[in-house]
Amino acid sequence: MNNLIYLPGVVTLALDVEKCNGCRMCMIVCPHAVFEMENKRAVIRRKDFCMECGACAKNCPEGAIAVKSGVGCAAGIINGILRGTEPTCDCDSGGTCC
Repeated sequence: MNNLIYLPGVVTLALDVEKCNGCRMCMIVCPHAVFEMENKRAVIRRKDFCMECGACAKNCPEGAIAVKSGVGCAAGIINGILRGTEPTCDCDSGGTCC
């Protein structure tokens, strides 16, 4: 891992620790080591490292992880900057980014 932070504070990743069964699947599939284990359950340690790929949520057997995967907020903001437009990633019903 190269400690790449996409954009601080915009990641949609959420974890319901009470639903976690400790299977470690999120740790196995996460390409940026966002998760760690604490008291036999996953915790988010490096949220800003998340690239919103969705692998953790898709592989969590308990449905304890939620993330709006796909383009992601960071990509929406970066694309807006590059295009000279407002960021759009459909985070809310208005179509504007976080």
